[in-house]
Amino acid sequence: RNFFTKRTKELKPAVQSAPGWKLFGKVPPRENLLKDSKIIQQEYEARTGRMYKPPPPSARRKNIEFEPLSTTALILEDRPANLPAKSVEEALRHRQEYDEMVAEAKKREIKEAHKRKKIMRERFKQEENIASAMVIWVNEILPNWEGMRATRRVRELWWQGLPPSVRGKVWSLAVGNELNITPELYEIFLSRAKERWKSFSETSSENDIEDAGASVADREASLELIKLDISRTFPSLYIFQKGGPYHDLLHSVLGAYTCYRPDVGYVQGMSFIAAVLILNLEEADAFIAFANLLNKPCQLAFFRVDHSMMLKYFAAFEVFFEENLPKLFLHFKSYSLTPDIYLIDWIFTLYSKSLPLDLACRVWDVFCRDGEEFLFRTGLGILRLYEDILLQMDFIHIAQFLTKLPEDITSEKLFSCIAAIQMQNSNKKWAQVFASLMKDNKEVDKNHSPAPKN
Repeated sequence: RNFFTKRTKELKPAVQSAPGWKLFGKVPPRENLLKDSKIIQQEYEARTGRMYKPPPPSARRKNIEFEPLSTTALILEDRPANLPAKSVEEALRHRQEYDEMVAEAKKREIKEAHKRKKIMRERFKQEENIASAMVIWVNEILPNWEGMRATRRVRELWWQGLPPSVRGKVWSLAVGNELNITPELYEIFLSRAKERWKSFSETSSENDIEDAGASVADREASLELIKLDISRTFPSLYIFQKGGPYHDLLHSVLGAYTCYRPDVGYVQGMSFIAAVLILNLEEADAFIAFANLLNKPCQLAFFRVDHSMMLKYFAAFEVFFEENLPKLFLHFKSYSLTPDIYLIDWIFTLYSKSLPLDLACRVWDVFCRDGEEFLFRTGLGILRLYEDILLQMDFIHIAQFLTKLPEDITSEKLFSCIAAIQMQNSNKKWAQVFASLMKDNKEVDKNHSPAPKN
């Protein structure tokens, strides 16, 4: 309390406002005003009696036309006074080099500006196309779906990609609802799933589950396994992670499906398909589309791990692989690299894990239009796009490359390669080739079946 003096009335206002400055031997900020350099020089000369002499002209920097704005301009600077000065030839050479660097920088800047303008023009054009396409879909196609879905105009518009605002609706209509699932049915299976999760959390050991008569599919539907896969689904999107807005929603759709189809259960890869549907549809509609989509022959064969059917799909794929990309086909054959090494992951997730999400959605667009054939056509399009790179790789590098595709893949490049793939072999289309493989397999099974006993 006795640290500061109590006679505050005798202090000046400037001192009162900042007593701490006096304590540390400094002056208040208001007293420490900036002085002009000439005044400082005059005070110095008055105190010392010395006259200030400027350095000789040779030691000073030459008066050039500009101040250097970056390290590039340092080439025009004079050397320090303790080093020999530049010759005229050297100074001219440095000036020329500097001008060349500036010109090159301007070229790069102009090129980048043109590139940005091009990207913006393409983006505006794309947005305009989406807006005009959305009007057509909403006002003309969707109200007359059954009559217009197979027309050439609609199919061409479909190929260009669905507007995001109508994408979910078109997917639902294209996939259909052959299973006749209703939102009420979804709620029933969701409540069953919640009851099962509760019983699983209360069960202390796996033996108790087996004693209760739970099947393998029931164990696969446990909360822990689905939760583990949900955290791996689009890890870059927080919305599906724990605490995200879609985490519980994705968990509900997957849990309800395992109760609806205990014969299939939960299989890794399902979470990606359900997540894409949730991004484009309401909860009940996403479940309806999910259940019907997984009921298609190709998806059912893969998710039920039907080896004989999967081998037929791989065999049909290789028929068109050899037809379209013979050089790459032989390269793969030389390393005994079979389609299952890369196709299984692509088919299980419908490319949503392997491709950027926006590009995967466009693949889904045409998949909903053309069916399973387009999944294998997309695979061939990817191989065609990277054919030159893959031809230079060995088995390990090919497998690694196809497992994790480059992130800079664009829809224009991929779809141009997909369009170049011909899904016809000896005048037979995909469905005919696959049907012939099925027929040949049945004949083989018939010939190898045991003779009937007398």
